[in-house]
Amino acid sequence: MLEYIEQFTIALKESLNAASFVKVSLGNYKGEEEALKQILIRKVVIKREDKLAFTYRYKTRDVVKNYAVDEAIGLITDYLEKGFKIGTLFTTEKDLILEELNNGKVVFRESSASSAAAPSANHDKEKIRLIKSEAKSYLTELKITDAEGKVFKNAQDKFRQINHYIEILSSLIKELPEGTIKKVADMGSGKGYLTFALYDYLHSVLKLETEVIGVEYRQDMVDLCNQVAVKSAFAQLNFVQGTIEDYNAEDVNLLIALHACDTATDDAIFKGIKANAELIVVAPCCHKQIRREIEQHKVKNDVSFLTKYGIFLERQAEMVTDGIRALILEYFGYKTKVFEFISDAHTPKNVLVVGVKGKEHGTEKKADILQKIKASKEYFGIGYHHLERLLEL
Repeated sequence: MLEYIEQFTIALKESLNAASFVKVSLGNYKGEEEALKQILIRKVVIKREDKLAFTYRYKTRDVVKNYAVDEAIGLITDYLEKGFKIGTLFTTEKDLILEELNNGKVVFRESSASSAAAPSANHDKEKIRLIKSEAKSYLTELKITDAEGKVFKNAQDKFRQINHYIEILSSLIKELPEGTIKKVADMGSGKGYLTFALYDYLHSVLKLETEVIGVEYRQDMVDLCNQVAVKSAFAQLNFVQGTIEDYNAEDVNLLIALHACDTATDDAIFKGIKANAELIVVAPCCHKQIRREIEQHKVKNDVSFLTKYGIFLERQAEMVTDGIRALILEYFGYKTKVFEFISDAHTPKNVLVVGVKGKEHGTEKKADILQKIKASKEYFGIGYHHLERLLEL
């Protein structure tokens, strides 16, 4: 028996090396493990590493375990020696059957191949991403992927965030008339991860000739991003040094500000409204201005039992700040949306406030919105909201 098991193992190794391996089936179990009936073994690729997946079939359940190839081959050998009386190796060239009969006689035979082609070994669920990792030099330059397009382990969250961001913007852009987005400004673009990805999507996927500008205060980040843009041959992508407050956004169609701190988000929304931008997308951060207002005036209301605690006061200030921002966008004819945005370890805030330009409201509707803003301020003891002051409401 041992001689035939060795031949079986050699044939298994050869099929794996020749990429002709289909699967292995171990059956007619006579071992000590209760309720085990069969083991099915197939090749899988997990995070670009070849493994063999063992499906242990019990009387009432299946258990799947993945093993490195060398370890798996050793296990198969052990199972054939200690319990399984039938082992079948399926390859694209032939099937090999090793069987120990009830009388102790061992049969080792081959038959025509049951499968003409090896099944897919891709274990990882294929993710449909608008931004692929392969052949993207900017992702390599920004330390998201290696030269072969493999996402670094420590950049997995950032890569998911980039794609989630593009998915959101994609759905929003589709709401606009074709040809609307001619110029984009990403305010406070930082290292440019999302700016590059948006440019890539607009040009490579949507086939638009859209100009994209990244506005960043830190000169070293501006220089780095411009170098990467040149290396990537992104001719209509440019990064400029400056603040959100000072940037001239008058001809911008899509204005973005992700994690602009405190009132810098208000500065960005103000720029977008004044530019009559068709789409404004902000992910607010550090809502200090409204929190200070609430703390200063100490108005008693129905939520005072919550806001006496610092953490609840912080969350309340965030919701009130962004709620008033949404009302102000609505006042200026924007259809407003507020929803969750994937965060990462460096940007824990995860609310996205979106304004899609619509029709200008009538006088009565505007008056109603202003009354809501006034009532909200009175309820929470807010003297002013920075965006309201910028727009002189």
